[in-house]
Parts: sequence; structure tokens; C-alpha cells
Amino acid sequence: DTRIWITDADRCKLNLEKAMERAVSAYARVSEQVAYTPPADLFVGPADLKRLIDPFHVQEFDGGTSFPERIVISWDMIPQPSFNKNFDLITSNLQGNHRQGYHNVIVAGQATQIERLHDIFADREQEVPHQPIPLELSAGFVDKDLKLLVYTDHELFERYHRFRLKDGFQKNKQALTLKELMALQPGDFVVHIDHGVGQFKGLQRIEMGGKLQDAVRIEYKNGDLLYVNIGALYKISKYKGKDGTEPKINKLGSDAWSNLKRKTKAQVKDIAKDLIALYAKRKAEKGFQFSPDTYLQTELEASFLYEDTPDQAKATEEFKVDMESENPMDRLICGDVGFGKTEIAIRAAFKAVTDSKQVAILVPTTILAQQHFHTFRDRLRDFPCTVDYVNRFRTAKQQTETLKRLESGKLDILIGTHKLLSKKTKFHDLGLLIIDEEQKFGVSAKERLKEFRANVDTLTLTATPIPRTLHFSLMGARDMSIMMTPPPNRRPVQTEVQVWNNDVIQEAIGAEIARGGQSFVIHNRVKDIHEIAQRVRDLVPGARVAVGHGQMKGDDLEQVMVQFIEGEFDVLIATTIIESGLDIPNANTIIINNAHMFGLSDLHQMRGRVGRSNIKAYCYLLAPPVHTLPEDGRRRLQAIEEYADLGSGFNVAMRDMDIRGAGNILGAEQSGFISEIGFHMYHKILDEALQELRDGEFSELLDSGTPNPKKLMVEATVEPDFEARITETYVSNVTERINLYSALSAINDEETLETLTLELVDRFGDMPKAVRNLVWSIKLKIAAQNIYAEKVKTRDKEVFLYFSNNLGEEFYQAPTFSTIMS
Repeated sequence: DTRIWITDADRCKLNLEKAMERAVSAYARVSEQVAYTPPADLFVGPADLKRLIDPFHVQEFDGGTSFPERIVISWDMIPQPSFNKNFDLITSNLQGNHRQGYHNVIVAGQATQIERLHDIFADREQEVPHQPIPLELSAGFVDKDLKLLVYTDHELFERYHRFRLKDGFQKNKQALTLKELMALQPGDFVVHIDHGVGQFKGLQRIEMGGKLQDAVRIEYKNGDLLYVNIGALYKISKYKGKDGTEPKINKLGSDAWSNLKRKTKAQVKDIAKDLIALYAKRKAEKGFQFSPDTYLQTELEASFLYEDTPDQAKATEEFKVDMESENPMDRLICGDVGFGKTEIAIRAAFKAVTDSKQVAILVPTTILAQQHFHTFRDRLRDFPCTVDYVNRFRTAKQQTETLKRLESGKLDILIGTHKLLSKKTKFHDLGLLIIDEEQKFGVSAKERLKEFRANVDTLTLTATPIPRTLHFSLMGARDMSIMMTPPPNRRPVQTEVQVWNNDVIQEAIGAEIARGGQSFVIHNRVKDIHEIAQRVRDLVPGARVAVGHGQMKGDDLEQVMVQFIEGEFDVLIATTIIESGLDIPNANTIIINNAHMFGLSDLHQMRGRVGRSNIKAYCYLLAPPVHTLPEDGRRRLQAIEEYADLGSGFNVAMRDMDIRGAGNILGAEQSGFISEIGFHMYHKILDEALQELRDGEFSELLDSGTPNPKKLMVEATVEPDFEARITETYVSNVTERINLYSALSAINDEETLETLTLELVDRFGDMPKAVRNLVWSIKLKIAAQNIYAEKVKTRDKEVFLYFSNNLGEEFYQAPTFSTIMS
């Protein structure tokens, strides 16, 4: 009773004949050397096809007429017409169809698209009869028999449509940043918030209240052991110190750890005070308050060719809130290479332009200025907005002309390198400054930027923020949006560290050319770059090789880049001039010579030039043998090889901060603390210190204007008298069990718990009783936290709640506590 659907069977037969001819000729070429099975025995030929499908019910579509005794079924339907994003046409089409008695339906896979359509129609103040339905369809249609018209949003806006299988469970959003932290291996150093630095010795089953429970075993000084209930895993973090030095292990029961924490907090508070004063200065400044979105903004966002990733949508929302407030925006968008930061910049720039403000976009390299110009111009082509750029490729006359238009207010968006910062550049009314890859600018450029920034909204885009910037943001003195979700179909770049090896280079470039792709070879010395080019030509005869570097004439370099982008060359031998923002989807192999001489963020940026489509990409880091390298160089190469995952730019920056220290923001005396207490603990203390300053002397300054009752944060632990654990028979892998325990102990709301429970069943099957009990104990923890209890014990049918003295009189006199008591 199988049914076979086939597009025009005659056409299929023809394709099979061609395929068989190719197979036969290939067989003829090789069969003399090796005894292969002949194609006729291997493949279903055209003659077999008909015989094999005859016994079944066959549905032939696309106009096929291969079966004589056929029943023809026809529908009076046509595909959705194309409107070219013209909303006047769409409106009149829907109104006309409605008058003819059609039922208009518009379907969209994302709720935001339905809202956008609604806003666009509402802003046009025209009655557009239609019914919106949140539904994913690959194509729209008009059914004349049923008088039904169904249009899809992606065809109206001419966006790419990505077919989606049922969405898997969204992993814990923090899983990426915490991935390294979670993968604890026995022997790793860990920090317990109450007891300090010890060594992780794995999971152990212990008896508690007569029942078996899993606990984490940590060894301290003199072999003292601490068993941590898996419900309290949030108190443990992996130790990350400075420069990979081994930490000093604490002694259980001594007060050295709490003294160290107290001292650190006092120091952190002093630094934070300076930072908050800086933040206060910004808060006191009045900036321009941008108006809410217009229908033009909505139209621009809806016309984005791809679907927004959740992080892109969130970052968009966040910068709009900043721009619409009266304080100047200072937001850092930290998104990995190729994760859609430029689209965020385009949206912010356009928002400023719709309020008649000018936008300056500062980029580190000449080539990037040009590429951004093309991207912005193409994206804003259909909108009332003028874009231009200044860099050394433009003649003096062109530049003077551009700057005149800028000063008179005829130019809306100006993209440029350092030239933007020169005294000659005068804006008519600057409203927004966008800085791409801030770590590429020197101190003098940054001082000049400060003058710009005083009361202008600023958006900084980066894949790997410099330690200082990252630290500012982590401390809350700058707002930060992190984009961690890769675009659909993106794959990680396979990264390998190698010594210079002709075979590797020959194979890598040869394989890339064979699959129709292009390669970069990075060599950062202009002096002998042509020798390297000649070596590549010798190794891969037939490869079309070009050279590009910053000392070439502007026109020549531009010419080479354009030809490479258009596929006229297979290999580009270049200096790091290509490292920022170049988008060449067809380039999927990069070889970096003398990789040990580059900084971590440079390596990450250069690797980001490949793998920008859905094709597997490769990055080869060529360096001298690892054991001959200095410690820093070795650790950089290890870090870049380790963090090959999508979205790991943030981790690279964290590791960079680790290798280089956090810069002078901490002062020399501070970095000592990081190596003593570890990075994550440092941040926990930092957050606490900031919260205390927010609640205390800076409460008015950091007040958002809305009454915000002091939020009590209580982390509860549960001590059950029933067996609550993930059994070995349910999840056999130890690391996976620890990951799941960590994920469960970090959950603070029922909804996330429900999602994770479904995921467990989906992955490992029905839960045994011990695992169900574990989920139940997490529910107890959530319930306890909601009423500020810090510990829950169960004994038979009784439940004991423990409350802390630190909750203060207000809590014990408040109605909440009376309710608990009653």
C-alpha cells in the first residue's frame, strides 16, 4: 500500500539514462586497472524503473503524462504573485481580492513578522482585510475554487525561507559560555563559594538519610574532603586563574578564604566607585531622544533576507530602548564573526536617519570601509537615505566633495577609517557613532572618539572585545548584548595547528579548488610575500594566485579584491588587511603562516573570513613546533584550536583576558586576586559588590526611575530523604551526568525545568523513579526560593524550612512571612 510520488516519469527516465551513460564511461576508464562491479549490476537503469514502480499507486505531478490509464486531478490554483516589496501593490491586491469575495490569509513563521505587517498596514492608514495566522509555509497560493488566498510573509518581503524541522529543545542559553566550566574533569581545580579553591575528584555516591545520593567530591589541603550535594552545584565553578598558574589550595575550616573574599570585595568596590562615577557622568548627560519606530523602520527589518536569530532580535530590541531613552547610549554588541552584527548596525543607523540625524561608522581597514559601503548601500537602496565612504581609495577631490555634502547635511551615513576622526570632518548633526572592532584603534584615536562621544549615542561592534572593554561591560559600566546563536546552517571551522608542510598546503588548496571554492593564505610580511605566492604556484600548478597587501596602490588593491570576490582567483595571498569583516562566502580554506606571531583576537577574526556559508571550512595555523614556542604563543594557539565552535568569540576574549590579564582597569594590585580566587569567583564577588553599591550609596544614580523594591536573592539547597539522582543505567557517561546536574541545579523557574525534563525523556527515554525524584526536589528548591527559604529538608511526611538571619526585620514582619507561618 505504499504510494509513490514522482515528477514527470519520462523526465526521470531521461535523467537516469544520462547518469547511466556517465557511469558506463567512467567504468570503461578504470576497469582495466581494477576489477570493479559493472554499472548495470550496481544501478537501477531506466528500463527497470517502470517495471519496479508499476505494482504501486503512483502520483505523477508537474505535468507528467507517462501512464495511459490515468486519472487526472486538477486544481484551479496559482502560486502567490510577486509584489517586489511594493506595499501599495500588496494593499490594492488584497483589497481587490476581498471585493471579489476572496478570504485573505497571511501566514508567517515568526510572530514578529505578523506584528511588522500589522504595523506597516496601520501606518499606511488603509483598511487591509486579512487574517494573520502564525504558521510556517514554504510558498503561498491562490485557490480560485475555494476563493481562498494564502500569502506567506517571506514571499511578500522577498526573504529566504528556511525549512524547519520540529525545533529541538532550546538548550540553556548560557550553555555556550559555560560549556568549558561545565566540562569538569577529575583533577581540575574548582572554587567553592564558601570554602575556596580545591581539586575536583569526580562524582561519588554517598548515603544521606538512609538513601543513596550523588555528590561532588572536592579535595582540600592536607587531603581534607568536602562532599557537595548536587543540588548545590551552583556554588562551584571551575577555577580559571591568570596565566594558567596553579592556584594555592585552601584549607577547610580556616578563615583565610573568607578574609580574602572580604579584601577582594573592598578593593573591587573602590574600583567600581570610579567606574560608577564615569557611568554617572554619562547618565547626567542628556542625549538626543529618538522617536519610536516608524513604518519605514519596520519595512527595513522585515526585508532582511534571513530570519533573525533570537539574539539578533534581542540585540535589536535593546539598542532601540537605549536610543529612545534620553541618556546617550553606550552599548557593546559582542557577536561572533558572521553572526549578523552588521545587520544590527544597519538597523540602528537607519533609525537615526529617520529622525534626521547623521551617522558615523568607524572601521579599521580601507577594504572594510568599502565593503560596508556596498552592504549599507544595497540594504538601504529602497529607502530615503544617502550613504558614502572615505578611505585612501578615494581621490582627494572625491573626499572633499563627500565632506562638503556631510557638512551641509545632504549625506546621512558616512563610513570611514581613521580619516573620519580628522579635524576636517564636520558633521551637520551627528546622532549616532558606530565603531566596528574597537580593539583595532590606537590610544590617540580613542581620545578623539571621547570628544565625539560626549553626548552622541554609541554602538560598538566586536567579535572579541579587548579585555578592558569586556571588563567594563561585565562590571555593568557599559551595556552589553551578546550574540551567541549562529545563523541557520552555519558550521564550525575545523582548525588545526601544523608546522609549514608542503603536503598540507598542497592538499588544502588543491581540495578547495576541486570543490569549486577559494582559499586565503595569510603572510604578514610584505618583504617576502611574493616568494610565498611563488611557492603556492609551484605547489599547486594551475591555481590562479593573487597578492594583496596594504602597501599596494589603492586602485590596484581594490582591483585585486574585487576580482577575488568575483571568483577570478582561486588563492589570495594577503597580509592581515583581510582580517576584518570581509564577506566572501565562496572562500572556505584559510592558511595562516607564522600564526604564533598574531594575537588571539586577530587569529579568531582571520578564521572568521571562512565558513560564512553552509560549506565545511578549514583553518590551518602554521607555526614552529609547539615545544619551541614561548608560553604565551603556545597558549594562544591552543586556545584558538580549542575554541573552534560557533559563537566562541566571547570565550576567546575571556581566554585573552586570562592570558594577558585584564588590563589597567584592574590596576596591578588587582590581578593578584584573580590568580588567587579564580575568574568566575572574582565575577561573583564583583557582582555582589556592585549590587551593594547599587543598593547603598549609589542607589539614586543607578535607579532606573521605576520603583524597584530591593530584590532578595536566595539560593536554596534541598536535603531530601528519598533517592534523588541520575542513575548510571539512565545516563552512563559521567561528564554528561555532571552537565545535567549542573543544568538542573542552575534552574530557577518551573518553565525551564519542564523544558529540560522533556529533553531528558526525549534523549534518554522514560525517567526511572530516582530521576523523577530529582526533578521533584528541584521543584521543591524553586518553591523554597520563591518564599526566601535557604534550605529544605524532607523527613518522611514532614518538610522543614530554614530561613536566614540576613533577611532582616522587614522580611519577618512582612505579610509574606505571616502567610508562610499560617
